[in-house]
Amino acid sequence: MNILVETPTRRAPWGWLMLALLAWIGAYAALVPFADTVIAALGLTRQTHLGEAIHFFFYDTPKVLLLLTGIVFLMGVIHTFVAPERTRALLSGKRLGVGNVMAASLGIVTPFCSCSAVPLFIGFLSAGVPLGVTFSFLISAPMVNEVALALLFGLFGWKVAALYLGLGLSVAIVAGLVIGKLGMEQYLEDWVRAMQATQSAEFDAATPTWAERIDAGIAHVKEIVGKVWPYILAGIALGAGIHGYVPEDFMASIMGKDAPWWSVPAAVLIGVPMYTNAAGIIPIVEALIGKGAALGTVLAFMMSVIALSLPEMIILRKVLKVPLIATFAGVVAVGILLVGYVFNAVL
Repeated sequence: MNILVETPTRRAPWGWLMLALLAWIGAYAALVPFADTVIAALGLTRQTHLGEAIHFFFYDTPKVLLLLTGIVFLMGVIHTFVAPERTRALLSGKRLGVGNVMAASLGIVTPFCSCSAVPLFIGFLSAGVPLGVTFSFLISAPMVNEVALALLFGLFGWKVAALYLGLGLSVAIVAGLVIGKLGMEQYLEDWVRAMQATQSAEFDAATPTWAERIDAGIAHVKEIVGKVWPYILAGIALGAGIHGYVPEDFMASIMGKDAPWWSVPAAVLIGVPMYTNAAGIIPIVEALIGKGAALGTVLAFMMSVIALSLPEMIILRKVLKVPLIATFAGVVAVGILLVGYVFNAVL
């Protein structure tokens, strides 16, 4: 006579999960005081180049790591509810570009700088969202932001702000479409493709318990954050080193309204090694415009800083192979140049 013994179902660790959530919220709220404390302990102030660079590093590094951990955990749990095929179908769209429009629109309402947008980009990739669609989000999130819109509206009126919004969205959508059409999925790093391939096989046999869903989220964090964090440190360290030393007078000298045609690509090249978010770049933009720089050239510089930063490329290198990074940078750079020339021609 066979006796069936039921294995007791493990309860979900809700208490520990709530403690972790409270700790996450507390850590995120303490980012600025933490960075202030660090530079104060070093005897520095943010009014110095070195103090600003160190403050930026100790603020942005934990911020990006916290975002990465939180987003990746949520994506891991969501995977247990929604099959990757369903997510892929939703954002692929039934008509050409629908998924790109949805992803680019999502980017508008997410207040991320380029490095902060990378965690959600990785989450989309791991969920099986098409490559071109994920790039539309990665481009629009930092490029089209409410801070820049507010500045342009206040300085130049709604027509200029609307033009910036329309051109920024167009760059994100078209660049995503181009990258998607190139079929460059083979240039994702092997561990990303392997993770995509295994997602559809998980949790097919039976409906998982909440304990298993939480375990899946934790495993997702270990898998992704464990691979990416050194690149985050390296990228933000480079960006912080440059952040405190912005040569405004030199930039204004080559961005004037009567500057030659090459001033726009020169502004983009100057912006790429730098790294900051929209709030950090706006004071520089205002200073450059106040010194007589052409608006289109300054906007091209701003977009390159927040959408094509070198620190972002360093972080993406753990996820993407060099040909795909180069294609992404090239397509976005062409879009940014177009924005610069259009603004200079119109205004």
